[in-house]
Amino acid sequence: MTKILYEHPLNERIRNYLKLEHLFTQAEDCLQRKMSVSHQVFFNALFAIIDTLERNDVRGDLIKDLEKLEQNLVIWSQAPEIDDSILAKNLQQTVELVCQLKCNTPLWAQLKHDKFLATLKQRFAIQGGSSSFDLPQLQFWLHQDNEILAEDVQRWLSLLEQIKSSLDLVLKFIRQRVSFKHIETESGFYQDSGEGVLLLRIKVDQKLPYYPTVSGNRFRYSIRFMSPCDSTGRKYSNNATSFELARC
Repeated sequence: MTKILYEHPLNERIRNYLKLEHLFTQAEDCLQRKMSVSHQVFFNALFAIIDTLERNDVRGDLIKDLEKLEQNLVIWSQAPEIDDSILAKNLQQTVELVCQLKCNTPLWAQLKHDKFLATLKQRFAIQGGSSSFDLPQLQFWLHQDNEILAEDVQRWLSLLEQIKSSLDLVLKFIRQRVSFKHIETESGFYQDSGEGVLLLRIKVDQKLPYYPTVSGNRFRYSIRFMSPCDSTGRKYSNNATSFELARC
């Protein structure tokens, strides 16, 4: 049975993490496609990553989360049922990432000083500003050999690798905190306390005619299920509802 997974953050830190994870997925997916076709997606994702890192202390948040994870891994190592080899690998990666992130100048800051990217970023910020007649240098770059394009893209993404690896590790352990529980409601509405919860993960059978919308914060949250509607766009689903929920 195929299920659709929905995720909703309950604080701004996790919201930034999920946003960055989505942007990294978009950027890396372009490596599998022709850059002449996918360059708009790639550069929009890359510039959105840079903006998110500039406007938020993501590096500081990741350092705190990794240090907390390091402490937990040391505690978990005392449990007899733990796989020592897997735990040691995660612990080593955590320690290395903390050391890398604590460097005075983050690697990704070099992207801000790349003259080619700076020119593109300025034009991409304008709606329709990335047309070929506005950016002849982009047209020139796109017509270079595929090896040159791939090398440039890999170089830019490599400067973000510390952030991405830290993000992947933190989100992996957040998502593994709890298992999914089956829940049924009679009215298409569900609410609960958000205390201690960072992330809601909701699975809904793909064949069911509704999807969840979430509102709330770390104190309390509610899930309202909606159905598509041709006249209004969407409408409340007041029927009996079945879904799976993980309160991470």
